[in-house]
Amino acid sequence: MEKTIDQEEINRVVWKACDTFRGIIDPSQYKDYILTMLFLKYVSDVNREKRAEYLKKYSGDEERTDRAMSMERFIVPHNSTFEYLYEHRGETNIGELIDIGLADLEEANREKLTSEDGAGIFRNISFNSSNLGDAKDKIKRLKTLLMDFSALDLTPSHLENNDIIGDAYEFLIKNFASDAGKKAGEFYTPAEVSTLVAKLTKSKPGARIYDPTCGSGSLLIKAGKEVGDPNFSLYGQEANGSTWALAVMNMFLHGYDNASVRWGDTIRNPKHKEGDALMKFDTVVANPPFSLDKWGADEAAEDTHNRFWRGVPPKSKGDWAFISHMIESAYEGTGKIGVVVPHGVLFRGSSEGKIRQKTIEENILEAVIGLPANLFYGTGIPAAILIFNKGKENTDVLFIDASQGYDSSKNQNKLRKKDIASIVVTYRDFTHGKLKPGVVGEKYSYVATKEELAENEYNLNIPRYVDTFEEEAAVDIPAVQKEIEDLEVELKVVQEKMAAYLKELNF
Repeated sequence: MEKTIDQEEINRVVWKACDTFRGIIDPSQYKDYILTMLFLKYVSDVNREKRAEYLKKYSGDEERTDRAMSMERFIVPHNSTFEYLYEHRGETNIGELIDIGLADLEEANREKLTSEDGAGIFRNISFNSSNLGDAKDKIKRLKTLLMDFSALDLTPSHLENNDIIGDAYEFLIKNFASDAGKKAGEFYTPAEVSTLVAKLTKSKPGARIYDPTCGSGSLLIKAGKEVGDPNFSLYGQEANGSTWALAVMNMFLHGYDNASVRWGDTIRNPKHKEGDALMKFDTVVANPPFSLDKWGADEAAEDTHNRFWRGVPPKSKGDWAFISHMIESAYEGTGKIGVVVPHGVLFRGSSEGKIRQKTIEENILEAVIGLPANLFYGTGIPAAILIFNKGKENTDVLFIDASQGYDSSKNQNKLRKKDIASIVVTYRDFTHGKLKPGVVGEKYSYVATKEELAENEYNLNIPRYVDTFEEEAAVDIPAVQKEIEDLEVELKVVQEKMAAYLKELNF
């Protein structure tokens, strides 16, 4: 039996390959080179194994094999294969050869690797760039990179499971986000938060799942995996071109090559439509940019998709713009929405307050869940998760204060499995009618009635509902006084000793 490759080995090799670029360019840039090479190695190895299967099937007939390969869902031209580039690793124009290979790979798979306007996923990256050093250093660097990846055999028959490459990709994205901070963290939602949102919005087989601000696609993929059945379809949109490219590659590496991930501004130009109307989805999940400035308020008044009938959010804070888009993108009567938001969304007034009130009065808000601080890359502020359900069966709203449940580390807090489980169990008990209005878990959860929400002027600030106040322990005044007196006696003894020592030293 041939030796399989495990997750740890792949992670080790690709992280080692990062050394080629450390100190030369910024991590937010060299991630593109590493992730692109991982993608290229994987599709090349899959292509190589498939070709070997056809050669065996057709008794070595190259012509029939070529014909069969041309009918595959993903085409890898000869000069685009990793093997070809590795063979030419010592050439003085190796950077140019890699760029040509990537361009030809895009051209051979236009429907999968290019946007609607023809922009390819590799358009912002050049292995022939002067940013990689002078000619001599660049050749050496690229040769080293190719040699690093040559150590990996990523043919499907050598992998322990189908997700191992995609998980390595996620491993790299997570580490780049961690290293590069806020800028890189914008395209990646921590895995534990993605898992939590996916479990809270768990889709049924056959579901359409959509993320309007999908970043690198991690949350969308987690939502798909949570179905527990291969019968589902993924849809996403991402405004940043480089991040959109990451998402497309990420889908391929996880085996979701039929996912529809579009490039563009979701608010100004939503790409997922049926005719002139917004496409509808069973599940909509997202971690939109927090309080986005200049999100498109001026254009919102003339929105043709009727997304802002509850009101137009302020120009400087686009949170409710994304929420409104998500709600309107979900199927009426059945659609479910899970969105990560900053806490200001829960209580800010003015136009946001009016939108929040109308949304609550519609009776589609199901749960408000407060998360611990410092979970996200580049920001220490705590966030919350809002769950909307267009098929909601009661008029109550569940509040959970999960801010104290996490594993603390030096740079980043992390939700533990037990923290996620506690939130999910409480939420499912609520949706199954097991929790009645009032305190559910002391200092943890509360079920509020529609009347209570109205009394609180539709303010969703969690402390208004979940009492987390800790009474201070009573102070024993006589005991404290006795301790002070004892300390004063000890201090007097020490002072007398110090005076004696100083006298001996003639001070």
